[in-house]
Amino acid sequence: MPSSEEYARDVKRLLLVANPAASGFTGGLFRTITSALAGSYEIEPAWPVSPDEVRAVSAEAAADGVDVVVGFGGDGVVHHVANGITGTDTALGIIPAGTTNVLARILGIPNKPRKAADLLIDDVHVIPAPLARVEVGDPPSVSYATFGTGIGYDAEVVERSEAQPYRKYWFGSVHYARSAVSALVGDYRTRKPQLRVTDGERKLDAVTVLAQVHEPYTYFGKMPLGVPAGEGLTIIVFEKLPLRRAPGILARALRRGQLEKIRGVHVWRDVEQITVEADPEEAAQADGEMLGRSGRVVISSEPAALNVVVPPETAVD
Repeated sequence: MPSSEEYARDVKRLLLVANPAASGFTGGLFRTITSALAGSYEIEPAWPVSPDEVRAVSAEAAADGVDVVVGFGGDGVVHHVANGITGTDTALGIIPAGTTNVLARILGIPNKPRKAADLLIDDVHVIPAPLARVEVGDPPSVSYATFGTGIGYDAEVVERSEAQPYRKYWFGSVHYARSAVSALVGDYRTRKPQLRVTDGERKLDAVTVLAQVHEPYTYFGKMPLGVPAGEGLTIIVFEKLPLRRAPGILARALRRGQLEKIRGVHVWRDVEQITVEADPEEAAQADGEMLGRSGRVVISSEPAALNVVVPPETAVD
């Protein structure tokens, strides 16, 4: 029989960071998940009340050698946990309980919480995942995006959506779509380019810029809105967003068509870094989380920066 000291070394440690405000979270679900994980881990639950606290408890756990920090909620809690543990040996676990769960969907993690928890038990598969490093302002405030980041239109859509969080809770993607239409009809259809985008060789003036980390992602359920990613970041630059082009852009995106064939839309693949200068200052977001407004944003590719627990088939791919 092993001694108590040997047993303590063998038991893995897990920090379960829960967001009870997530649309799919319940007390009963929390008890089910902790019960399922208890046989494999020494579990410490955390109930942070702000994004900064999520990052802080996650970073502290990683510094203390915790094996896995689990984001139990939606994209927001996963984003902030990832920011707390990036660059460490600690792995990110994801148990979806939110409205969209974009990163979970990209990585093939089941949307049902109990099935997602099963990935953390027994034969655990961990991969190094890429990120986008986002520096906002000068001196810069640094955040990491797990699936996408943007300046301009999509950030304003996020800002409008977050202004009415109760609608996001109840209506999810429908509320996001309504915010997107509102921003386009109300302002961006006539806005002149106010962003200067450069990757060191190319330069463009634009009204909005998106940086994509993975294969196509979307806030709209299972529809793959986007374009195939390359080894680095995929950058999508919109010179203008006139209302008459919106249907064509959406149709091509949903068909995974070549967006660059639409006049005024440019797609740069395998990009290591871009710099965006804004005059006046423009809104920026990462993973649907607002980063504020700034006149300067630098987005860089960070390959293999985050350890993530994934299904076996994703680990093989």
